[in-house]
Amino acid sequence: MARIIGGLGTSHVPAIGAASDHGKTRDDYWAPLFAGYAPAREWIRRVDPDVAIIVYNDHATAFSLQLIPTFGLGMGDEFPPADEGYGPRQVPMVRGDAELSWHLAESLVINDEIDITFVNDLHVDHGLTVPLTIMCDRPDEWPFKVIPLAVNVIQYPQPTGHRCLELGRAIRRAVDSYPEDLKVLVVGTGGMSHQLQGERAGLINREFDLAYLDRLVSDPDAQAAVPHVDYLRQAGSEGLELIMWLVMRGALGGDVREVYRHYHVPASNTAAGLIVLEPTA
Repeated sequence: MARIIGGLGTSHVPAIGAASDHGKTRDDYWAPLFAGYAPAREWIRRVDPDVAIIVYNDHATAFSLQLIPTFGLGMGDEFPPADEGYGPRQVPMVRGDAELSWHLAESLVINDEIDITFVNDLHVDHGLTVPLTIMCDRPDEWPFKVIPLAVNVIQYPQPTGHRCLELGRAIRRAVDSYPEDLKVLVVGTGGMSHQLQGERAGLINREFDLAYLDRLVSDPDAQAAVPHVDYLRQAGSEGLELIMWLVMRGALGGDVREVYRHYHVPASNTAAGLIVLEPTA
């Protein structure tokens, strides 16, 4: 039987990928951020997942304003890195697990009545490939298969935090019912506090970010009840990406053990956070 072995939440700042791609990880600016990733990478090597469900948002690469799925599940056996205007990142092909994807889709739609868009042809952008770099550095091949789960956090109306948490819980039920013996990691990406435009461009709210990490561990239902407007006011226009971490948290069940956290500012004018959690049951 498949089982969820842990969850990881991380920012997916595109400049983090660029720093890795161009050999800048030991530069004075980037070294403290990348040094903080080492314990998470060691944890990944230790737990050795077979598959990672990566919850991310597309940045007008695979989807546009002509088609905006609330939740889009990658169904293929591979997902090429996307060209985001400067050529695809020179990272390995993302290998999928179509059988598990279809099992998730069937369980979510039929058993839990959650609407999912099936995405059979999907190029994945920095929202997914940067977290892979954060977790795995620069291997010749990613060490596990990946199921992309794209969430709309761009175009109003976005799903609520509560709906994201419940989606995670439904994913847990789906994984638990899969007969193959697989170790599954769930990754929530995006955030933390940041705003990329307007009068508040460059906003970082350390107090909000750290409180979010605390509630993610101890009281995810309370965090899921936080309205979108609070994210916008306190964490900036792009801070709403943090609702995607709630999918990861829901998939871990009730109580969790915090293995590791890392928080750093700034990373390309944003706050960058990472947390590693393990389910206790």
